[in-house]
Amino acid sequence: MRHHKKKIAFVLAVMRAFARRLRADGVTVRYVALDDTENSGSLRGELQRAVADLQPAEVVVTEAGEHRLAIEMESWETELGLPVEVREDTRFICSHAAFRTWAQSRNQLRMEYFYRLMRTETGFLMDGEAPAGGRWNFDAENRKPAEADLFMPSPPRFAPDAETTAVLKLVAERFGDHFGDLEPFWFGVTHEQADLALTHFLHEALPSFGDYQDAMLSGEPFLYHSVISMYLNIGLLDARDVCRRAEAEYRTGRAPLNAVEGFIRQILGWREYVRGIYWREGPDYTRRNALGATRDLPWFYWSAQTDMVCMAAALGQTKAEAYAHHIQRLMVTGNFAMLAGVDPFQVHEWYLAVYADAYEWVEAPNTMGMSQFADGGLLASKPYAASGAYIDRMSDYCKSCAYNVKLKSGPKACPLNYLYWDFLARNRTILGGNPRIAPMYRTLDRMSDERRDEIANDARIFLDGLK
Repeated sequence: MRHHKKKIAFVLAVMRAFARRLRADGVTVRYVALDDTENSGSLRGELQRAVADLQPAEVVVTEAGEHRLAIEMESWETELGLPVEVREDTRFICSHAAFRTWAQSRNQLRMEYFYRLMRTETGFLMDGEAPAGGRWNFDAENRKPAEADLFMPSPPRFAPDAETTAVLKLVAERFGDHFGDLEPFWFGVTHEQADLALTHFLHEALPSFGDYQDAMLSGEPFLYHSVISMYLNIGLLDARDVCRRAEAEYRTGRAPLNAVEGFIRQILGWREYVRGIYWREGPDYTRRNALGATRDLPWFYWSAQTDMVCMAAALGQTKAEAYAHHIQRLMVTGNFAMLAGVDPFQVHEWYLAVYADAYEWVEAPNTMGMSQFADGGLLASKPYAASGAYIDRMSDYCKSCAYNVKLKSGPKACPLNYLYWDFLARNRTILGGNPRIAPMYRTLDRMSDERRDEIANDARIFLDGLK
């Protein structure tokens, strides 16, 4: 996988900092650097080399975060001739067994019901047996568009130390042709730095996070988002501790319930839920393609050069920061790919490569299920498809775009406007019976034959021009 240069540097710098911390705590560490001349270039190879050198009685390893490595681990005992103990990954709140128990008796695996169970079991945002505020979900209050005069607290930036600087030099030399900007590199690489980033978010941004979590604004890649998912997913922060501290902001009156509930739902609900889906569905999940989409991923996903301002903004900041918030991923880059009929496996590989927080257990369900509807509705109850009107409502992107969001057809019209209807028309056999989008099909049916032909023609011209 040709990962973003910043992502590679982040992972390597975190690993080296962690090795240093363990040594300071008196732990004996065998650390093999990427540029070590003895490095075999694979985890299996390094394990075999370590076993040959150290002659251990057993191997103990944390469970894998992706199917490929989990399958590889199954052969280690035979290959090494040693007992191999695979231990549970403590970065998560819900175990595999607990998720399977919840899922096995359900026809629909909706996150909302899983989230309620997690709230009840952990006690987060619970007043006795009832949810705080009398409601489980305050999402309806969290859809305000952002205004340009809002105060946007940027996440803390950490200057690279000598060790991280050496990693940046190594990445520039080894992976200089990969996607993305390597510098400026400002990510934290230690638990202490990640903790400072979390504290900053809780005190400075969380109070407004709920209201504006779905908003997009030109020149503001972070808005009120926490930008801690990369720290959570790599293990520099603990999910329970994050939820506990966020709840304390509500209990002490420093942050409103809609903000705190929305934030905790992303971690306690969504993060745990998609991990459960990933492991339950198996290795073939990333190859599902319920809508039969076959178009190649357009090149501008890598170049960020497109006249569509919403796409250019999301792709440009992805290139610069290895980051985009969830609405940019779902309703801009994901929405466009689905409307255009892009092969979902190619979309999956792109998301996995470009974001610093992306690991297959979390990225694959978000892409294949939520973003591309490639699993046919296992995860999402409907495709998250939208025309330009949604982008116009939730952002200021359309004001400076070469396309006119108010136009429905023709070369100057926002491509999302006709691609939306074309998507519905060409996928009617599969989606026509979905009750959540039935009103849109009724609208499509009320259109004249001439209007439907116009939509198909505009879509064909635009899609044929993609490269």
